[in-house]
Amino acid sequence: MQLSVVILNYNVRYFLELCLQSVMAATENIDAEIIVVDNASPDDSIAVVKQRFPQVRLIENQENQGFPKGNNIGVGHAKGEYICILNPDTVVAEDTFVKLLRFVDEAKDMGIVGVKLIDGTGSFLPESKRGLPTPWVSFTRFLGLYKISKRLFGKYYALHLDKDEISEVDILVGAFMFMKKSVYQEVGGFDECYFMFGEDIDLSYTVQQKGYKNYYFPQVTTIHYKGESTAKDQEYLRRFKEGMDLFYDKYFSRNVFFDLFMKIGIGQFAKRKLRHNISPRELPEQVIYLGDDPQHVKQLGQLLRAPVDHLSDFDALVVSKSTGLVVVDAEAFTFQTIVEGMQKLANKGFTYRIWPKGCNFILGSDASNSRGEVIFLK
Repeated sequence: MQLSVVILNYNVRYFLELCLQSVMAATENIDAEIIVVDNASPDDSIAVVKQRFPQVRLIENQENQGFPKGNNIGVGHAKGEYICILNPDTVVAEDTFVKLLRFVDEAKDMGIVGVKLIDGTGSFLPESKRGLPTPWVSFTRFLGLYKISKRLFGKYYALHLDKDEISEVDILVGAFMFMKKSVYQEVGGFDECYFMFGEDIDLSYTVQQKGYKNYYFPQVTTIHYKGESTAKDQEYLRRFKEGMDLFYDKYFSRNVFFDLFMKIGIGQFAKRKLRHNISPRELPEQVIYLGDDPQHVKQLGQLLRAPVDHLSDFDALVVSKSTGLVVVDAEAFTFQTIVEGMQKLANKGFTYRIWPKGCNFILGSDASNSRGEVIFLK
């Protein structure tokens, strides 16, 4: 078997359904399997996978054992030569794995491959490629100094590398990690001392230490509704600090000055995260429907109590000179078209909700720090 896609889910049933639709389409012509590991979700995620995706292998954990443990369990059941660790709050294009498999055939000493990630508005997510977070690099990131000078303080997000060029990088994000299963096993997988932050940094660094190269591969773009699985609250910050402490204890020497250094930096970072934890709005003032079902136009207008413009595709959206909430019907477009369209129109005043095939809801987010939103269409 060529590929195993491992998706660790916790309590994001609607985003998981959209994710699985996209992964099913992306693996249609590949010798692949999809494994969903559920970390004891209190919602009906398990029932949805069983009912709507019977071909998916489902592993039901009886408790939330954290991100590293859950993924290690999934990889332990994987049969593919390659594995893809994928977040459930992502959407992949149909050509994602075909392109990756072609790339890894040519990559030398390949460790982990990451892709270009965009948020729910189509905007590039800088954590798609990162440098090694040494204490100084992390401190400049936490204080936001990279906004002052990318050249001096941009190492955390590898700002010296073009976001559209294939590059070797130090660190890749756990939302999308593609690698050989044998490499994953050689380094021991994710370190289970972590719970949900820092484990992707640790794995990336460990793979590098073994002599492999990590690659950023922007020829593949994936939507990541960043932060959907975790609220930006005090528990988030506790887990974040815990993860950073584990990483630095493992790889760097600590002293009183180091601890003060990091405490100040993490404190400033925490304030910004909590301040910018954006909540979704209640109702839009203007709605644009992209699709070919007039009944959907009527349904949206009644539900959202807003005027709805019906446009045929993203090209029509470009020339419409409208702004507002764009509802994209996945019955009418491929996921590749949706991803490309959102990316092309990033920062043009549009926000997006995707209407998954055969579903009675639309979902999306308005910013990288938004928790995401599900609107039911009944």
